[in-house]
Amino acid sequence: MKQNVTMKDIADRIGVSNVTVSKALNDREGVSEELRTKIKYIANEMGYRYNTAAKSIKKGYSYNIGIVVAERFTDDLQSFYLKFYQNICKALEEYGYLGMLHILSYNEEKNLQLPKMYNEMKIDGLIILGQISKSYIEILKDIEIPTIFLDFYDEHNNFDSVIADNFYSSYDITNYLISNGHKNIAFVGNIYSTSSIQDRFLGYYKSLLEHGIYLREDYIVNDRDKDGKLIDLVMPSDMPTAFVCNCDRVAYNLINQLKKLGYIVPDDCSVVGFDNDIFSMLSNPKLTTVETNMEEMSRNATKFIMRKIENPDRENDRVLVKGKIVYRDSVKKIR
Repeated sequence: MKQNVTMKDIADRIGVSNVTVSKALNDREGVSEELRTKIKYIANEMGYRYNTAAKSIKKGYSYNIGIVVAERFTDDLQSFYLKFYQNICKALEEYGYLGMLHILSYNEEKNLQLPKMYNEMKIDGLIILGQISKSYIEILKDIEIPTIFLDFYDEHNNFDSVIADNFYSSYDITNYLISNGHKNIAFVGNIYSTSSIQDRFLGYYKSLLEHGIYLREDYIVNDRDKDGKLIDLVMPSDMPTAFVCNCDRVAYNLINQLKKLGYIVPDDCSVVGFDNDIFSMLSNPKLTTVETNMEEMSRNATKFIMRKIENPDRENDRVLVKGKIVYRDSVKKIR
């Protein structure tokens, strides 16, 4: 790779002027969004080094984005949200930005402490990755930098949010179970915990309603406490033939618990999950699940935060990103 790639090198590669490349890389007007994205992609591919120090002095930007994840979502070595963080950093690179990870501890969230990187003015914006408490959201309303919610939303309309289409995906995968003959279907998840779990429950419920299946209260199996920590699952006395789990980690735990109770998956009980993370492949049998499109969600969140940095008064928006079912071995067709 050539050392010290210049704007002229990029311009020659694409077939545009140096001025066009300069406008694109510095996010100035006069370049279409499509061309701007292409120029930044090629610049990154060629190894162009943004002079962020000079730009920071000129525009007053740090060229860092804070990415905040609540501690309760990071207890696994192969955490779903840490993988999300990697996708966000990759998307930020196309804008010449770096992602700074902050794990929001239980105490920080409870005591409403803002991240140190915000207090020290080291970031131009915040991406909150995963659900946080309503009281913490209240303090974010008053901070002086753009803030985006990723993978959750709530009643406040002060923030852009990018979320998976949890409602439809859960509706879709529950329909899949019903098409395989299942009618006694339980939902595993604390429906008061996060907006994602609530939407997944509501999608499951809509599928039951459309097929004339009564929602049984004992078929709603709690999986976590009020702080979001996973707890032991309590099985219904009348065993379902299938379970819709709010995430793959919980589905993995459920399958292991069913085995200890003497049940075989999928012969005795079918199980489906959500996210298509590492637990879907560690599970035995491998899990039928909904794949979350992390890359598209990360690109959308990054685009939103960049637009807000350029124009803080820009109207807030919410984007749904569609998932897809990944069919594996954890569902059995029954008569």
